[in-house]
Amino acid sequence: METRHLRLIKTIADEKGITKSLDKLFLTQSAVSHQLRDIEERLGAKIFYRTKKQWELTAEGRILYDTAEKVLAEIDKATLLINSMREGHAGTIRLSTECLTTYHWLPAFMVRMKILYPNLEVKIMMEGTHKPLQKLLDNELDLGITTDPWDDKSIKYVELFKDEVVAVLPANHHLATRKFITEEDFTGETLIIHSYPMETVTVHQHFLRHKKVSPKNIIAMPITEGAMAMVKAGMGIMTLPKWVLKAFVSSPELAIVRIGPKGLIRANYAAIRHEDAGKKYLQDFIQNLKEELEK
Repeated sequence: METRHLRLIKTIADEKGITKSLDKLFLTQSAVSHQLRDIEERLGAKIFYRTKKQWELTAEGRILYDTAEKVLAEIDKATLLINSMREGHAGTIRLSTECLTTYHWLPAFMVRMKILYPNLEVKIMMEGTHKPLQKLLDNELDLGITTDPWDDKSIKYVELFKDEVVAVLPANHHLATRKFITEEDFTGETLIIHSYPMETVTVHQHFLRHKKVSPKNIIAMPITEGAMAMVKAGMGIMTLPKWVLKAFVSSPELAIVRIGPKGLIRANYAAIRHEDAGKKYLQDFIQNLKEELEK
């Protein structure tokens, strides 16, 4: 017994026959007659006593009618509740991140979100890259992804995941066989970064800056594939999160070395304004984002 069968029985009983029920069932008379006959044959019992003027429920039909009232009322109630909740999923999220490498997973994630939440519009604001928290406070973003949270009470942070930033070197580099690289090791190297300013470069902000160490040279290359080609060519070394490296095929021309004896571990946060923390579509987006990045 399917819900459509219960709805058919209830509608016929309420309308006292097939003719008046057709408009509500959106079926032809032959289709209704066929479905009703099929239900009776499956149950092995008549549901209606049929007369020219009126259709009356049998004892078996009354049981089904009472069941239909209860079941369909609960289904309709649930449908209304879900539709009401989905209204909370309608909105626009302007999103940016402090790191260019973060953008490579966004397209596939946004396609999935569009299926789950068709009334939710997500806009990637590239101009907010490297300044997501300031743009958030300026109300130019609704959500920023950062590894460097500010001590500002107007911003709420939700940790998404932790990752490790590692050094990527040519396989024949003199540091390639090390267990880890120290701050001083960078002083004689050319460091390839995605972009300036240096305050947005994790290895500078959380490793080199504390000992006031700087690389010999710095080259900015915003395209990860291009930067890795430069490393292979021996033009310098770069640092990348391990999860970014998963997107690239491992190469015998490259070596991966830990930064510092304990590794350079950082947490990634979703940042929103505290005043927006109660918005359901933002809560759901962040929860889905957290699940996506923890895979």
